[in-house]
Amino acid sequence: MMRCFLAAVAVLAVFTTTDAQAQTRWQLAAECPPGFERSADNRCQLRTLYQQYQSLRDKGVGGLKTALPAARDGFSPQQIDLGRYLFFDPLLSADGSVACASCHQPDKGFSDGRGRSVGIGGRVLSRSAPSLWNVAFLQRFFWDGRGHSLEEQAQGPLYSPDEMANTREQLLQRLNGNAVYRQLFRQAFPAAAEGIDLSQIYQALAAFESTLISLNSRYDQYAHGFHQALNAEEIAGMNVFRSFVARCAECHTPPLFSNQQIAVIGTPEPAGMPFDAGAGAISGIDSQRGGFKVPSLRNIVRTAPYMHSGRFAELKEAAAFYSKGRGHAVPPEQNLTLHWHIWEPKLTDAELDQIVAFLGALTDEQFLPAVPPVLPSGLRPVYPAPVAVAQNGEQR
Repeated sequence: MMRCFLAAVAVLAVFTTTDAQAQTRWQLAAECPPGFERSADNRCQLRTLYQQYQSLRDKGVGGLKTALPAARDGFSPQQIDLGRYLFFDPLLSADGSVACASCHQPDKGFSDGRGRSVGIGGRVLSRSAPSLWNVAFLQRFFWDGRGHSLEEQAQGPLYSPDEMANTREQLLQRLNGNAVYRQLFRQAFPAAAEGIDLSQIYQALAAFESTLISLNSRYDQYAHGFHQALNAEEIAGMNVFRSFVARCAECHTPPLFSNQQIAVIGTPEPAGMPFDAGAGAISGIDSQRGGFKVPSLRNIVRTAPYMHSGRFAELKEAAAFYSKGRGHAVPPEQNLTLHWHIWEPKLTDAELDQIVAFLGALTDEQFLPAVPPVLPSGLRPVYPAPVAVAQNGEQR
């Protein structure tokens, strides 16, 4: 009992800092991340070649010159950098053991390599962690689509008893009790000098996540006119992917490679897991039972295993699921309204290999953010980073 008490005191000592500990080396970035241009009023605006295209659906099924949805941008460099610290800081969890980056790891496509994510105290969740690449373009969040903004999405894990298990009161107490964070929040939100509030926390996290942009893969280079960017097998795979036989692009529509809709595809759960009603449990709409948000396929080779609960270990296995017949894996007791495009394309083994080759050409991690090995809380980042010299007095 005494050992637990001393451990709790030690953690509390890290969470609470004095003004003397708020060293001047903590200075938030003044410039925007790569891919963004800083405006005269200190806002980071996304710049991408896709902004040259006007139509969302004017070139067939996900044509090469298709535009992107509107992006969430306009945050300040300081808000983005503050969000970066918060994202990797386990201070945001109840016991200082997990952070946002625990389930959204940069080297795993901002997922975690698990079929079912693990939260505080080793609690195994019911679903996998969706990738965060290109979330700036999304209007739906979570597998069941229940979130409608990045700020709303952030609150789910923060306060879930199985994920980060924090409370609003404790989160505010921890951050306001940390002199370094108070200093950094004043830099990011100069108009709010009366202390840190919840909306600032959510906005900073949204600001950072909005900069996780992946739009310069070899596919993108091909789409913008450099046809040598893809080899013959990848081009063949792209043609199968976009064909009216496979119909992959009907839901995974380029260039986002998601139409952001809810789709009921009848994917099976891992052995021993109960049926997951997905979006139907949120909306109460019977036709959405077993439905999940169509995920983007960007950096898909980094995010195995696949589907909402990691049912398929390999990308080819996931692709082959769609070719095995409409409803072949639906449990007999479940009467699901399967999406119209789920049918029986009967793709060959060679065509599946070509699709997988094409999906590999969607990889682009050039804008991976720097992981801070030193955090304002004094806690160790849950995600390790290589040590090198950088600005702000950090080692990166």
